[in-house]
Formats: sequence, C-alpha cells, structure tokens
Amino acid sequence: MIARLDAALLRLSIYRVVSIVLAALAVVAVVLTATGTLGDGVFGPDAMLVSAVVLVGGTVAVSTVLARLFGTRAQWESGVITGLLLWFLYWPTTDAAELGWLAGAAVLAAASKFLLARHGRHVFNPAAAGVVLLALIAWALGQPASAPYTTWWVASEPLVGWVLVGALVVLWRLRRWAHSVVFVVLGGALTVLTQLDAGLSGGEALRFALISTPLVFFAGFMLTEPLTLAPRRRQQVLAAVVAAVVFTLPLTVAATGYVLHLTPVGGPYEIALLAANLVAFLSGQRGSRLTLVQRRELGDDTVELAFRPARGLRFTPGQYLELDLAPSGALTDSRGLRRMLSISSPPGELVTVAVRVPARPSRFKQVLQALEPGAVVRACAVGGDFVLPHSTDPVALVAGGIGVTPYLSQLRTPGALEDRDVVLVYGTRVGAVAELPYGAELIDLGVPVVVVSPQRPTDLPAHWRHVASELLDAAALHAAVPDLDARRVHLSGPPAMVDALRARLSRARTDHFAGY
Repeated sequence: MIARLDAALLRLSIYRVVSIVLAALAVVAVVLTATGTLGDGVFGPDAMLVSAVVLVGGTVAVSTVLARLFGTRAQWESGVITGLLLWFLYWPTTDAAELGWLAGAAVLAAASKFLLARHGRHVFNPAAAGVVLLALIAWALGQPASAPYTTWWVASEPLVGWVLVGALVVLWRLRRWAHSVVFVVLGGALTVLTQLDAGLSGGEALRFALISTPLVFFAGFMLTEPLTLAPRRRQQVLAAVVAAVVFTLPLTVAATGYVLHLTPVGGPYEIALLAANLVAFLSGQRGSRLTLVQRRELGDDTVELAFRPARGLRFTPGQYLELDLAPSGALTDSRGLRRMLSISSPPGELVTVAVRVPARPSRFKQVLQALEPGAVVRACAVGGDFVLPHSTDPVALVAGGIGVTPYLSQLRTPGALEDRDVVLVYGTRVGAVAELPYGAELIDLGVPVVVVSPQRPTDLPAHWRHVASELLDAAALHAAVPDLDARRVHLSGPPAMVDALRARLSRARTDHFAGY
C-alpha cells in the first residue's frame, strides 16, 4: 500500500500535492463548520466560501497578471496554495470592508513573488509576506477597525488530526523530513516548558502545544515551500531552529514576566517563517537562466545536455539543480515542468545533466529531449547533501543506471581521487561497457569499477571487475566490495534499488529523489 501511495504521489508535482491537500482540508473545515463542530458561531460556511473566493481568486488573478508583465509563465497552483494558506490564517468574513482588506492581502502576497525576488526566485513565503505587508499598511493607517489580523484558526481541535495527515502526505512527497521534525520537537518543547512554568500539567501543556498553536500546520505546509528552502540539510535545520525560537518567542518572553508586542509587523508565526526564509536566503539559494549549448546521446535511451548559465552557478560536486522548463513555452502536465536533476559536470563554465528517456517518457522528458541549442530554461535552485565526505575514508559509490550522474560530477573534478580510496559499483543490464552511459569516460578516469549485471560485458576492461547478478542487491554489493563495511557508502539510482539497499545499509548516504 505504501509503495502504491509513493508511486501515486511521485506522479504529481509537489505543488499539485499541496494544493490538493489544502483543498481537501478546506472541504473538511467547511463540512465541520456546517455541522457545528468548528467555528463556535464565529463564522459560518457562507463566510468561509466568500473569503475563499476573494483570497484564492485574488492571488491567482494577480499572479497571472504579474507573470505576464514580468515575462514569465503563471504558476496557477502556486496562487491557489497561497490563497488557501491565507484562508486558513484569517477569520472568514462576509463584511465588505474586511473582505477588501483580505483582497489586499492576496494582492500583496502575489506581488511579493515578483517584487521580493532574486534571480527569478522569491525570497519569502508569499502568504507570510502578504500578512506582514498588510499589517504594516494597517499600522501606517492607524489600525482601522476593519483591518484583519491572523488567528491561524486552522489550529483548532477538530482539525488537528486532518492537518496531521495532510502534513505527513506533503512531507512524504517532499522527501525532506529533518527540518520539519526539528521544528516540531524544538517548538513543541519550548511551548511545553512555558506552559509547565505557567502551572499546567504535562498532558495539558502538550495538548496546548498541539492544539492551541499551529505547530503541525506550520511544519507541514509553511516551512516546506521548496523555493524558500536552504540548499543544504544543515542549513534547513538551522532555519527550522530559528523559526522555532521566534515561533515561541511571545510565550518564552511571557514566562519571564514581560509581554512582547509585534502588532506593527503581524504575529509571531508569520515573523517566524520570514526569519527562516531569511536564513535560507543568506545560506546561498542559487538560481540562473540556462542556455542549451549542446546535447549528446549516451546510448539508445540516455541524453546529456550542456547548459551555459547566465551567471555563475556555484555548486559542490554531487549536488542537484532544480530545472524549470517553463521558460521554453512548452505545455505542462500534472507533474509540471520542474524536476531535480543531478549535475554530471564538475564546477566550471558549463553545467551538464543527463536523463534516461524511456519509450513512454513524462511530459518533462519530452520537452527536455526536444530542446534545441539556444533554448533558454531556468535553474530554480541548486542543493543537496550528496557530496563526498571531507575525510579521506574509503568510499563505495553505488550507482544504478543513470544514477551514476552525481558521481561523474565528483570524479571529473580535479583532485577528487587524490588520497582517497574510491570504488564505483555500477548496476546495469546492458551487455557491453560501450553501451554504458559514460562508460568510455569512466575508463579514461581510471577509477576502479565493478559492474553488476546478469551477463559479463563483452568488452570489460582489464582493470574492471564483474559480479553476475540479476539485481544490484545487498548480496551483489558485498560480493562487489568485500570491505564494504569499512567504507562510506553512497547510493544513487532507481528508488526501489536505493530503498532496498538503504534498508540493509543503515549508514548509507542517498541522493535526494523527488521523481522524474
């Protein structure tokens, strides 16, 4: 069942998944309100529906207009997500003046994607940015009575279970858990400690943290936006720590006998998210326009594309770039035209990626394969922790098929093999080294290679070895590398292979995979 869920989620873009989950939560909230379980008479289904139309419609409409003005493609799902996030933060209303302010929040949130951006990538979460900008405008106008404030009503007891399930689905699709877990643990611990100090019991304090604060919603839907994440895991964790501290700041300050007022700039939760976004931005979020320079075939179903960045694209060998093909003008599908692809080139003037194109490729691969030299696409981000260790410990690089690409970036880098014992295990089903993607180049690089395949390649080099196996499993891997337990192991390849090996090799490092 889990495998089927995983496969289903990988067929959808992260933006499609988040928009579906948020829409489902919205439906649940409306139903609970209609049945009297949610709202306590403060708002009804009519106010919820009207507010949703204003916020979602406003963000989508403004995003579409600004995208045309800035010469980019409108990401309507991003607008839907921003509008729904705002909907869960502000009290629903039918008052015309209050709806006008909500429309203003939608406009500001959408505008922040284009105006508070660098190299085509927005710096701050649009929903949080819209809230804070609206709060500043309301403060400058003397706090009109109709000006709304955020209540984060999504943190209501009837919705807790639903929010938790939705957050888990999003995190499962995103395949990044560490920073959200750190935020929940630290933010929850700080909240519980302040409530214990206030005289609550342990159970009451924990209940307060989970039900009276938007801890889970924040971790699952606000802190996980891909474009505002830091490039490395440790930087993401640092941003989560900063968010947790700011998130709980009013409570920790209150525990000392003081009151913290944040009225001019919104509430602590929005400020916490913007603080985390700022940490991520200062950590070196990178993006650039890319011009296709060359393409070459690496076999019957594999192609390598070389791009020239419009500006220097800094990366560490082994990292990936998030490639957005929307600037090409191609039509999209449910997965979108944005993917994470391992960089196969060393740092330098050009950036190369390689992909396997099956008989029935995704829309993304169809568009990528059809690109001609001179076509312009965009690298939204560079990131990942799939890099060689700083130490000179022996390393086993395990690749399945096109999973060899991050290793090419590492092995092509001058000095990569100095004072380092490296062996590459290459799982494949082809019958000759000449048919392997990068086979000839691996021979020239001189790295020790063990080919794992059903049949011995007919042109196996003298300094390469072969292990006969239908699959690159744990048994084949130990046969290929007898001293495997003494080596640092890196795994890259099809998710099924990586998951199976990782279950047997608890300390193995894996590449970030979010679906092709």
